[in-house]
Amino acid sequence: MKRFITTALLTLAAIFTSLSFTLTGFADDQPLVGTPAPEFELADQTGQLHSLEDYHGKWVVLYFYPKDETPGCTTEACEFRDNIFAFRDLNAQILGISLDDVDSHKKFAKHHSLPFPLLADTEGATSTAYGVKTKMFGMTVAKRQSFIIGPDGNIVKHYDKVNPDGHSVEILADLKKLAAGS
Repeated sequence: MKRFITTALLTLAAIFTSLSFTLTGFADDQPLVGTPAPEFELADQTGQLHSLEDYHGKWVVLYFYPKDETPGCTTEACEFRDNIFAFRDLNAQILGISLDDVDSHKKFAKHHSLPFPLLADTEGATSTAYGVKTKMFGMTVAKRQSFIIGPDGNIVKHYDKVNPDGHSVEILADLKKLAAGS
C-alpha cells in the first residue's frame, strides 16, 4: 500500500510539473528592470514596420497579449484605446504584440477602432526575447504581460501579472509617477 501511495504521489508530481511547464512557457529569461529593452522590428496591422528605436525619446508601453478577438484581449485593447489621449499627453506610445498575423491584427484593430499599432510577432522572436512566449491550450501564444520602457530605451517597469480589466489605468498611474520623476 505504501508503495502504491508513493507511486501515485510521484505520478501526480510529474503531471503537475508538466502542467506547470505548459502554462509558464518556453522562456523563463526575461529582461530585468533597469536593463536595455530587447530591440525588435515587426509589422503592424497596416504592414508598416516598427522598431523600438523608432520611439527613442518617448515612453513606450509594450503590452503582450495572447490572441486577437478573445474576451480578455479585447477588454485590454479597448481600455488602452479609451485612454489613448492620456498616454499621448505623457509622450507615451502604446504597442500591442501578439503572435497573430498582420491580417488578424488588421481585422481586430478595425473592429474595435484601435488607434495604436498592433505588432505581428509571427515567428515569436520578440516574445521569446521578452520571456513571454508560452504554450496555452496547445497553441503557442504570448503571455499577457506588459513593460514600460523609458525614453532612454531601458525597462523601467514590468507587469507579470495582468488583469485586462483596469490594466490601462494601472499603467497610466505608474507612467504619470515615472514621468514626474524624470
